[in-house]
Amino acid sequence: MPLPTELTSYQLHRRCDPASFDFQTTAELPPLGEFIGQPRAVAALEFGLEITSHGFHLFALGQPGSGRTTLIREYIEKRAATQDRPQDLCFVHNFDDGRRPLPLRLPAGRGCEFKKDVEVLVAELNSAIPKAFDAPEYVERRDAIVAEVDTARKQIFEEMEHSVKEAGFKLLKGESGMVLAPAVGGELMPEAFFNQLPKEEKEKIGGAREKVQKTIETKIRAARLAEKEARDKLRDLDTRTAAFAVRHLVDDVRAKYEGLTEVLAHLDRLEKDVVENAEDFVKSKDDDSPQNPLVALMRSSQDRPFTRYSVNVVVDHARTQGAPVVVETNPTYHNLIGRIEHQAMLGDVKTDHTMIKAGALHRANGGYLLLPARECLMNPHAWEALKRALKSRELDVEELGTQLSLVSTVTLDPEAVPLDVKVVLIGSAQLYYLLSAYDEDFQKLFKVKAEFASRMRRTAESEQSYALFIGDIARLGGLMPFDRSAVARVIEFGTRLADDQQWLTTRFGEVADLVHEAAHRAGRNGNGAVTAADVMAAEQARRFRQNLVEERIQQMMAEGTILLETYGTAVGRLNGLTVISMGDYAFGHPARITAATGPGKGGVLSIEREVDLSGPIHGKGVLILSGYLLRQYGAPGPLSLSASLVFEQTYSMVDGDSASLAELIVLLSSLSGMALRQEIAVTGSVNQHGQVQPVGGVTQKIEGFFDLCNAKGLTGSQGVMLPATNIANLTLRDDIQDAVRDGRFHVYAASCVDDALELLTGMAPGSPAEQGTLHQLVAAKLAEYSALMKPEKPAAQDPAK
Repeated sequence: MPLPTELTSYQLHRRCDPASFDFQTTAELPPLGEFIGQPRAVAALEFGLEITSHGFHLFALGQPGSGRTTLIREYIEKRAATQDRPQDLCFVHNFDDGRRPLPLRLPAGRGCEFKKDVEVLVAELNSAIPKAFDAPEYVERRDAIVAEVDTARKQIFEEMEHSVKEAGFKLLKGESGMVLAPAVGGELMPEAFFNQLPKEEKEKIGGAREKVQKTIETKIRAARLAEKEARDKLRDLDTRTAAFAVRHLVDDVRAKYEGLTEVLAHLDRLEKDVVENAEDFVKSKDDDSPQNPLVALMRSSQDRPFTRYSVNVVVDHARTQGAPVVVETNPTYHNLIGRIEHQAMLGDVKTDHTMIKAGALHRANGGYLLLPARECLMNPHAWEALKRALKSRELDVEELGTQLSLVSTVTLDPEAVPLDVKVVLIGSAQLYYLLSAYDEDFQKLFKVKAEFASRMRRTAESEQSYALFIGDIARLGGLMPFDRSAVARVIEFGTRLADDQQWLTTRFGEVADLVHEAAHRAGRNGNGAVTAADVMAAEQARRFRQNLVEERIQQMMAEGTILLETYGTAVGRLNGLTVISMGDYAFGHPARITAATGPGKGGVLSIEREVDLSGPIHGKGVLILSGYLLRQYGAPGPLSLSASLVFEQTYSMVDGDSASLAELIVLLSSLSGMALRQEIAVTGSVNQHGQVQPVGGVTQKIEGFFDLCNAKGLTGSQGVMLPATNIANLTLRDDIQDAVRDGRFHVYAASCVDDALELLTGMAPGSPAEQGTLHQLVAAKLAEYSALMKPEKPAAQDPAK
C-alpha cells in the first residue's frame, strides 16, 4: 500500500496496551533468570566459557550502559557455582635459595589450616627444643664430651711443657704468639750471657729450638684435632637431640596432610632446617627476657629467626562457592600480577616471602576474571603483563621497579605459578577493532567475540521479558511493585531509546534508572504501586533537569533573537531541522536555510564548507545536489549556475546530510521563484535521483519544531516533513500526538523531492518539458543563465567597405 502523505497520531508512537499483561503488579512475577535480547552474546559466552583450548578468552563489546558487566558476571556466577573450587595458594620459604620463595597449593580451605598448624608447630618447637637441650641426659653427655676434650688438651699441653723444659727452653707469650727462650737452671738466660756464648754454642741452641718448635706444632695440631673431634661430637649430639625433639612433632603435622606431595616435601625441608638451626630456638629462649621497648620496636620481622617457617596464604578459597569470579575494576600492573612489599627500617629495606601479595590473576586462577579493557590499556604495563601471563600460562610475581631496572634494592623472585583462568575483557566496539588491527597478540589470545546488541525486537515475548526485568529491579532494589500501566509506559520508554517502533533498547542501565526514579516519586506520593503517571512524571523531571540549553535556544527563537518564521511564505528560504547532542541529552531545533542563485560557473557552493564549518558528510550532501541538477536539467547542455547555500545564524560545526533535502528545495525555490511555506520544517537526505533517504534523530527534530510553534502559537497549519522511510522511527511525546489528533499540528512523509515540492509550494512539480510546472520554471531559469553566459558573436563587416 502507498504511504500516506500526512500521518495520523497512531503512526507517531507505538503504544503498549496494559491489558496485554496477565498480572496486576510486578510483585506477582517470577524472577527473570536469563539474558534478554542478547542471543548472539549468550551463544558466544557459552562457547567461550566451555572451550578449554589455549587462547579462547573473550572480549565482550557493546554500548556502555547496556548492563554488560552485570549480565556477564551473573551469567558466569551461575556457571561457576556448579564447578569445583580451585586450590588455595601459599608461598613458603625456599630453604635452598631464600630469594626464590616456593608456591604451595593445598585443597580449598586448607591453606589457612596449614598456616595455623605450622605456627603451632613452631611454637611447640620453640618449647620442646630448649627443653631437650636442658635435659639431664643431654647435659651429662655434653659435659662428658667437654671433659674429655679438656683432659686431652691438658695432657697435650703438659707434655709440650715437659718437652720444652727438658730441651732447656721456656715458653713465653709474645705479641705475635708463643716464644721459645733459652733457660739455665729453670730461669731465663740473660741476653748478655747469651751474647757471650761461643758461636758453636749459639748454633747448638738454635738447632734445639727448631726441634722443640716442631714438637710444639705437633702438640698444638693434636690439641686442635681433639677440639675438632669434640665439636663434631657435640654437633652430632645436638643434631640427634634436636632430631629427637623435632621428629614426632613434625610427624603429627605430616599425618594431617597425607597424600599432599608438595606439603610433605615442604615439611621435610622445614624439619631439616630446624634440626640444622636448633640453636636459634635455644637462643630465642634467652631472648624472651624483657627488653627495651624501643629496641623491640626497631626489631624487624627479618630479625626474628622463625619468619622463614611462616606460611603466607595469598589466596584462600575457604568461603568460595564453586569457581571464583573476580571483577577487577582497577587493573593496574600490581593489582593484576601481585606485588612484593618491602619494610623500611632506619634506612634499611627488607622483604621476605610473607610480604608477597596476590593479584587478581591469583584470586581468579581456576575460575574467571572480568576486566574493563579501557582501564587495562590505560594503566602502564598492565596490558603487556596480562598478555605475558596468558601466553605463558604462568603467573610470575615481579616487581615493576626491578623489571624496569629503576631500583637496586634486594627483592625476591618467586617461582612462577601455573595459570588456568578464563579472562573476559569488556569494552567498546571501537576498542575491539583497534586492538584487532594494531595488536598482533590480541586475536591469538581473545578469540571469542561476544557482541552485545543495543536493541532487540519488540514482540509480545520481549515485552513480557521487560516486565520481568522491571520486577527484578524493583525486587532487588527494595522498591514498590509496578502496576501493568507503569510497565507499559516503561516499555514505551524503551522503544523511544531504541529510536524505532519495532525495537526495544537493551541499554538496561537507563531503563533501571527510570524505574528507580518512578518508584521514588510513587513512594513520595504515598502510592501502593508505581503507576504510569509516576513513570511519566519521572520522564518529565529527567527532561527538565537536562534541557537547560534547549530551553535557552527555544527562548531566543521565540523572542526573535534567532530569526525563524513559523507562518507565511518566502522564496529561497526554509526551516531545516538539526540535532544537538549534549552527551547525556540530545534535542532538536529548527535552523533557517537560505539559497541565492545567479548565472555563473561556480556551481553549488556551501558557505559552511568554504569556511571549514562543515564536516565531510555535509560536503558530500551538497555535492549530491549538483548531481541532481545535472541529471534533472543538464540534458540540453552544461549548467551555467552559481548558487550559495547557508545555515543562517549557525556558528558551530555542521555535519551530516539530513539537511540536503531542505537545501535542494530552497535551491529550486530560488531558481523557480516559487515561495515556500515557512510553517513546514523539513528533514531528510536526498540522492542524485531525487529519492528521499532516512536520517537520524527525527523524533527530537519534530519535538524541537513543535515546541517552537507551540511557544509562538499553533495555527493549525504548522508541521514537519520527514522521509517516509523514517515513519517507524517516530516515538513522539504525548502532547504532540494530541496536537496531531486534534489537527493543530501535522506530520508529513515524503518519498521523493517532488512530494515535498508540491506540499511546500502548492505547485505541481511536473517535468522540465511540461509547461506550467515547477521543474519547467527551473529549467527555463537555467536556460536563461546559460544564454547570459554565452559570449556575444562579433558583428559582420560590410565587404564594400
